[in-house]
Amino acid sequence: MKKVLILVVMSLFTIGAFAQTQWQVDPNHSSLNFSIKHSGISLVNGNFLDYTGSLTTNGEALSDAQFNFNVQVASINTNVDARDKHLRSADFFEVETYPTMTFKSTKILATGKPEHFLLYGELTIKGVTKPVIFDVYYGGTAKSDQGEKLGLKAKTTINRFDYNINFDPTATGIGKDVDIVVHLQFAKQ
Repeated sequence: MKKVLILVVMSLFTIGAFAQTQWQVDPNHSSLNFSIKHSGISLVNGNFLDYTGSLTTNGEALSDAQFNFNVQVASINTNVDARDKHLRSADFFEVETYPTMTFKSTKILATGKPEHFLLYGELTIKGVTKPVIFDVYYGGTAKSDQGEKLGLKAKTTINRFDYNINFDPTATGIGKDVDIVVHLQFAKQ
Protein backbone atom coordinates (compact mmCIF):
# COMPACT_ATOMS: atom_id res chain seq x y z
CA MET A 1 0.00 0.00 0.00
CA LYS A 2 2.84 2.37 0.86
CA LYS A 3 4.40 1.84 -2.59
CA VAL A 4 1.07 2.59 -4.29
CA LEU A 5 0.69 5.82 -2.32
CA ILE A 6 4.24 6.92 -3.22
CA LEU A 7 3.54 6.12 -6.89
CA VAL A 8 0.32 8.19 -6.84
CA VAL A 9 2.08 11.18 -5.21
CA MET A 10 4.94 11.00 -7.71
CA SER A 11 2.47 10.81 -10.60
CA LEU A 12 0.59 13.88 -9.38
CA PHE A 13 3.84 15.80 -8.96
CA THR A 14 4.95 14.81 -12.47
CA ILE A 15 1.61 15.81 -14.01
CA GLY A 16 1.80 19.19 -12.21
CA ALA A 17 5.32 19.80 -13.50
CA PHE A 18 4.27 19.06 -17.08
CA ALA A 19 1.24 21.34 -16.81
CA GLN A 20 3.56 24.35 -16.59
CA THR A 21 4.13 26.11 -19.89
CA GLN A 22 7.29 28.10 -20.57
CA TRP A 23 7.18 31.22 -22.79
CA GLN A 24 9.94 33.57 -23.95
CA VAL A 25 9.38 37.16 -25.01
CA ASP A 26 9.60 37.70 -28.77
CA PRO A 27 11.50 41.02 -29.12
CA ASN A 28 10.49 41.29 -32.79
CA HIS A 29 6.84 41.63 -31.76
CA SER A 30 7.20 43.40 -28.40
CA SER A 31 8.09 46.86 -27.10
CA LEU A 32 8.96 48.43 -23.74
CA ASN A 33 7.83 52.07 -23.89
CA PHE A 34 7.77 55.02 -21.54
CA SER A 35 6.71 58.65 -21.52
CA ILE A 36 7.43 61.53 -19.15
CA LYS A 37 6.34 65.17 -19.00
CA HIS A 38 8.77 67.75 -20.32
CA SER A 39 8.56 71.39 -19.24
CA GLY A 40 5.08 70.66 -17.93
CA ILE A 41 3.61 71.08 -21.42
CA SER A 42 4.54 68.05 -23.51
CA LEU A 43 5.71 64.45 -23.35
CA VAL A 44 8.98 62.79 -24.23
CA ASN A 45 8.51 59.22 -25.42
CA GLY A 46 11.11 56.50 -25.46
CA ASN A 47 11.73 52.81 -25.26
CA PHE A 48 14.29 50.17 -24.39
CA LEU A 49 15.58 48.06 -27.27
CA ASP A 50 17.52 45.26 -25.52
CA TYR A 51 15.63 43.02 -23.09
CA THR A 52 14.75 39.43 -22.29
CA GLY A 53 11.70 38.08 -20.57
CA SER A 54 10.11 34.82 -19.57
CA LEU A 55 6.66 33.76 -18.53
CA THR A 56 5.63 30.54 -16.83
CA THR A 57 1.95 29.62 -16.88
CA ASN A 58 -0.10 26.66 -15.73
CA GLY A 59 -1.33 25.58 -19.13
CA GLU A 60 -2.60 28.76 -20.74
CA ALA A 61 -4.11 30.29 -17.61
CA LEU A 62 -2.58 33.48 -16.21
CA SER A 63 -3.90 32.84 -12.70
CA ASP A 64 -0.55 31.58 -11.35
CA ALA A 65 1.73 33.11 -13.98
CA GLN A 66 5.32 34.07 -13.14
CA PHE A 67 7.04 36.89 -15.08
CA ASN A 68 10.76 37.72 -15.13
CA PHE A 69 12.34 40.53 -17.16
CA ASN A 70 15.84 41.92 -17.60
CA VAL A 71 16.38 45.18 -19.47
CA GLN A 72 19.75 46.49 -20.63
CA VAL A 73 19.38 50.13 -19.59
CA ALA A 74 22.03 51.33 -22.07
CA SER A 75 19.56 50.42 -24.82
CA ILE A 76 17.37 53.42 -23.93
CA ASN A 77 16.16 55.21 -27.05
CA THR A 78 14.33 58.54 -27.33
CA ASN A 79 15.48 59.22 -30.92
CA VAL A 80 17.75 62.04 -29.72
CA ASP A 81 21.36 60.88 -29.32
CA ALA A 82 22.41 63.67 -26.94
CA ARG A 83 19.41 63.04 -24.66
CA ASP A 84 20.00 59.26 -24.71
CA LYS A 85 23.64 59.81 -23.71
CA HIS A 86 22.50 62.07 -20.86
CA LEU A 87 19.95 59.46 -19.72
CA ARG A 88 22.75 56.87 -19.52
CA SER A 89 24.86 59.17 -17.30
CA ALA A 90 24.98 59.44 -13.50
CA ASP A 91 22.30 62.19 -13.71
CA PHE A 92 19.76 59.50 -14.60
CA PHE A 93 20.35 55.74 -14.98
CA GLU A 94 24.11 55.55 -14.34
CA VAL A 95 24.43 52.56 -16.67
CA GLU A 96 28.12 51.96 -15.94
CA THR A 97 27.21 51.06 -12.35
CA TYR A 98 23.65 49.79 -12.89
CA PRO A 99 23.52 48.18 -16.35
CA THR A 100 20.24 46.29 -15.87
CA MET A 101 16.72 46.94 -14.73
CA THR A 102 14.68 43.93 -13.61
CA PHE A 103 11.11 42.95 -12.90
CA LYS A 104 10.01 39.81 -11.06
CA SER A 105 6.35 39.11 -10.46
CA THR A 106 4.98 38.16 -7.06
CA LYS A 107 1.33 37.46 -7.96
CA ILE A 108 -1.33 38.08 -10.59
CA LEU A 109 -5.01 38.61 -9.84
CA ALA A 110 -8.09 38.64 -12.05
CA THR A 111 -10.02 41.93 -11.83
CA GLY A 112 -13.46 40.57 -12.64
CA LYS A 113 -13.36 42.20 -16.09
CA PRO A 114 -12.79 39.78 -18.97
CA GLU A 115 -9.11 39.48 -19.92
CA HIS A 116 -7.95 42.09 -17.35
CA PHE A 117 -5.52 41.34 -14.52
CA LEU A 118 -3.40 43.10 -11.92
CA LEU A 119 0.24 41.99 -12.00
CA TYR A 120 2.15 42.60 -8.77
CA GLY A 121 5.91 42.49 -8.68
CA GLU A 122 9.25 43.97 -7.73
CA LEU A 123 10.89 46.49 -10.07
CA THR A 124 14.60 47.16 -9.58
CA ILE A 125 16.20 50.27 -11.07
CA LYS A 126 19.62 51.62 -9.99
CA GLY A 127 19.84 49.01 -7.24
CA VAL A 128 16.53 50.13 -5.67
CA THR A 129 13.71 47.58 -5.53
CA LYS A 130 10.12 48.75 -5.11
CA PRO A 131 6.75 47.03 -5.44
CA VAL A 132 4.76 47.92 -8.56
CA ILE A 133 1.37 46.94 -9.94
CA PHE A 134 0.78 46.63 -13.68
CA ASP A 135 -2.67 46.77 -15.22
CA VAL A 136 -2.58 43.85 -17.70
CA TYR A 137 -4.77 43.13 -20.70
CA TYR A 138 -4.55 39.53 -21.93
CA GLY A 139 -4.85 39.43 -25.70
CA GLY A 140 -5.05 35.64 -25.90
CA THR A 141 -3.08 33.04 -27.83
CA ALA A 142 -2.66 32.24 -31.50
CA LYS A 143 -1.17 29.27 -33.30
CA SER A 144 0.63 29.40 -36.63
CA ASP A 145 3.33 27.52 -38.50
CA GLN A 146 5.80 29.53 -36.37
CA GLY A 147 4.43 28.08 -33.14
CA GLU A 148 2.11 29.29 -30.43
CA LYS A 149 2.15 32.94 -29.27
CA LEU A 150 0.60 34.73 -26.30
CA GLY A 151 -0.07 38.47 -26.25
CA LEU A 152 -0.28 40.98 -23.39
CA LYS A 153 -0.36 44.71 -22.82
CA ALA A 154 0.78 46.01 -19.42
CA LYS A 155 0.87 49.55 -18.06
CA THR A 156 1.80 51.31 -14.87
CA THR A 157 3.13 54.63 -13.58
CA ILE A 158 6.20 54.96 -11.36
CA ASN A 159 7.81 57.89 -9.56
CA ARG A 160 11.39 58.21 -10.84
CA PHE A 161 12.52 59.71 -7.51
CA ASP A 162 11.69 56.38 -5.82
CA TYR A 163 14.57 54.88 -7.85
CA ASN A 164 17.16 57.62 -7.17
CA ILE A 165 16.70 59.23 -10.59
CA ASN A 166 16.91 62.67 -9.03
CA PHE A 167 17.95 64.99 -11.85
CA ASP A 168 15.77 68.15 -11.75
CA PRO A 169 14.58 67.56 -8.16
CA THR A 170 11.75 70.11 -8.50
CA ALA A 171 10.34 68.18 -11.50
CA THR A 172 9.59 71.45 -13.28
CA GLY A 173 11.57 70.58 -16.40
CA ILE A 174 11.32 66.79 -16.26
CA GLY A 175 8.27 65.28 -14.59
CA LYS A 176 8.50 62.85 -11.69
CA ASP A 177 5.92 60.35 -12.99
CA VAL A 178 6.95 57.93 -15.72
CA ASP A 179 4.19 56.15 -17.61
CA ILE A 180 5.21 52.67 -18.77
CA VAL A 181 3.35 50.79 -21.49
CA VAL A 182 4.63 47.36 -22.49
CA HIS A 183 3.35 45.39 -25.49
CA LEU A 184 4.45 41.79 -25.26
CA GLN A 185 4.25 38.75 -27.45
CA PHE A 186 5.58 35.53 -25.98
CA ALA A 187 6.59 32.42 -27.91
CA LYS A 188 5.77 29.04 -26.39
CA GLN A 189 8.91 27.00 -25.70
